[in-house]
Amino acid sequence: MSDDKRIAPQDQDSFVDDQPGVKPIASFDDMPLHQNLLRGIYSYGFEKPSSIQQRAIAPLTRGGDIIAQAQSGTGKTGAFSIGLLQRLDFRHDNVLQAIVLSPTRELAMQTAEVIGRIGEYLAEGKQFCETFVGGTRVQDDLKKLQAGIVVAVGTPGRVQDLLKRGALKADSIRIIVLDEADEMLSQGFADQVGDVFRFLPRDVQVALFSATMPEDVLDLTKKLMRDPTRILVKRESLTLEGIKQFYVDVEEEHKIDTLMDLYETVSIAQSVIFANSRRKVDYIARTLNENNHTVSAIHADMTKEERERVMNTFRSGSSRVLVTTDLVARGIDVHHVNIVINYEIPMNKENYLHRIGRGGRYGRKGVAINFVSQKDAELLSEIEAHYHTQIEELPVDFAAYLGE
Repeated sequence: MSDDKRIAPQDQDSFVDDQPGVKPIASFDDMPLHQNLLRGIYSYGFEKPSSIQQRAIAPLTRGGDIIAQAQSGTGKTGAFSIGLLQRLDFRHDNVLQAIVLSPTRELAMQTAEVIGRIGEYLAEGKQFCETFVGGTRVQDDLKKLQAGIVVAVGTPGRVQDLLKRGALKADSIRIIVLDEADEMLSQGFADQVGDVFRFLPRDVQVALFSATMPEDVLDLTKKLMRDPTRILVKRESLTLEGIKQFYVDVEEEHKIDTLMDLYETVSIAQSVIFANSRRKVDYIARTLNENNHTVSAIHADMTKEERERVMNTFRSGSSRVLVTTDLVARGIDVHHVNIVINYEIPMNKENYLHRIGRGGRYGRKGVAINFVSQKDAELLSEIEAHYHTQIEELPVDFAAYLGE
């Protein structure tokens, strides 16, 4: 399930149209889209385009570069999937024409599923979209490429490797999408992404999508893009509506007891607990499980299969609490999360938005609770200033803010 189903309408005024020509189109039927693509859009479950979809799809179909920023849960994946699919020529169904780069394997797999399902009528039921991510056998990737695909969705390291081997042919690439672009152009990935671009045709269309777009990333885009259409959200609109944000003053040694108290005082549908290290994730999960709170944990030390199994268990509702690092803060959707607990405040201000974006999606109410020790107080103040928001002390009756 993608982050695009049943989208809550976004405040129209939260967008800044930096350039003329970015006009919202209120219906998919009024967009320049192939009839079989429209069939896929409606069968996928979309009815009316969200704000980012109203603005981004048409410019994408025209072939120009685009920088699109919108909050988590507002339909970014659907926007670039639809725009990308319209740009492809399915008469050449064994020629690679598009690449989507994602920062995590989970997000890549989820994106490939969305593209595959929306594009199923264009491809007449053929498998045209595959994933290429770390932690899998390169031999399996080579077989996928030999069979012929139209869209490759992957993580930068694996895509870079396949390009260098000559297995992934870039000559016919029409469009490349960088999902979670702020992460993709950060120091961790920038070199790999730069290498990928060296293989691409000079006239390739570049599309950047993200919930946050810091100035240094915008500066970097000048090297990769030609006169991009910019669809940017005002800074003060970035804090997600529908999320009530609170803090609890608690020192490190009392956090686990405070956490257990919270779970004993309120019935929570599903929740995500974030910590900053893998070791802390394991500690929280172990302690809660020992105290009869059934929780799952996920972090980068686990194998791909283990991580998929944990996410499936959580998505199905079999496990109601997920403890994780920032690994799943971006792009992984679970429909019924209505509380996010920052056991530790994220070191990166941008990650705060991605974390609390796990709750309160699709217009539901949600609560974010931040555990703040003395040393974290300054970090929290910086987050409040950055997002022009106020984080209040957790009231006794905070459960009133939860629910559908």
